[in-house]
Amino acid sequence: MSTSTLTNTAWRLPSAGAGVSGLKKVSEPRPSPLPHQYLVRIHAVSLNFRDVAIVYGLYGTSVKENIVLGGDLAGEIVEAGSATTKLKVGDRVTANFIPEHYYGPSGGGRASLGGSVDGTLQEYRVFDEMALLLAPAYLSYEELSCFPIAGVTAWNALLGGGTPLRPGQTALFQGTGGVSVFGLQIAHAAGARTIITSSSDEKLALAKTLGATHVINYKTTPEWDKEVKLLTKDVGAHHILDNVGAAEIERCFGAVARGGTISNIGILGGTEPAKTVNIPLLALRSSSQMRGVLVGPKVQFEELLAFADVHHIRPHIHKIFAFNELPAALEYLKSEQHFGKVVVKVGSEQ
Repeated sequence: MSTSTLTNTAWRLPSAGAGVSGLKKVSEPRPSPLPHQYLVRIHAVSLNFRDVAIVYGLYGTSVKENIVLGGDLAGEIVEAGSATTKLKVGDRVTANFIPEHYYGPSGGGRASLGGSVDGTLQEYRVFDEMALLLAPAYLSYEELSCFPIAGVTAWNALLGGGTPLRPGQTALFQGTGGVSVFGLQIAHAAGARTIITSSSDEKLALAKTLGATHVINYKTTPEWDKEVKLLTKDVGAHHILDNVGAAEIERCFGAVARGGTISNIGILGGTEPAKTVNIPLLALRSSSQMRGVLVGPKVQFEELLAFADVHHIRPHIHKIFAFNELPAALEYLKSEQHFGKVVVKVGSEQ
């Protein structure tokens, strides 16, 4: 029987904003790899806020109609194209979020999984040879699936720019979502002092077990930027991962060290500040820089996997859902109850 006659089960969303009720589970012909491609059986997919934003119509970028969501994955190669040379059937792999973003500062204009091209919430998908990365042996499929977006974004923010994090410096993380918790683990392994914020004391206690040097409840300590300065003897944080955006950007500048970096990785607080903020003046006064981070290139993903392999970094997975439970998984992620990552198990591990 040829591969093309076999089936592939996928979740499709007819259009952005269709809601979880619009998700349809469909059976389609299984694709076959071209000469320079591999067919990957997907075992696990990590969800991201981006998936929620697309489903609920909150995403500011155009999305392919009838899209298969998902930008993360972990799986195994089950068929190799005739001209492939780098990997083999049976290899455990993951893929870069923007498959053709190999190096350089931006993936702009290139196709992204689960946005402009079909993503990973399906049983099988073909990938070009250059898009795939071999998995470290110690990681489960579920753990590996957390790396492509959250892991690479955190790595790029901390170590991929012009002023990488150094041992002994301080890194600050807003909230306890996937990128922040991954960044906490990376910075801790790299020998940095780490500070993380949350409105939940329970989540902050868990963050301490993953290497947080200090924790701040921003509900009970709303002027958390002043607390950061107190904790660092008025130095501030050399790296800040800002996933709130305009609503809290003034406090980020209040917490940043002189010459430090604020990496903008999300806009969970909305796009409008509570008041007019003179960002150029704040940057000038602190001699700091702001940097937008849109995940990262494959070369940084390779660096991250090598670093994680040495330090045995295991992403913190809050909850795993079955493939049939995708709508519930997205609603759970939207509720913001999670600490770290939420994963959908697509297939059983072999």
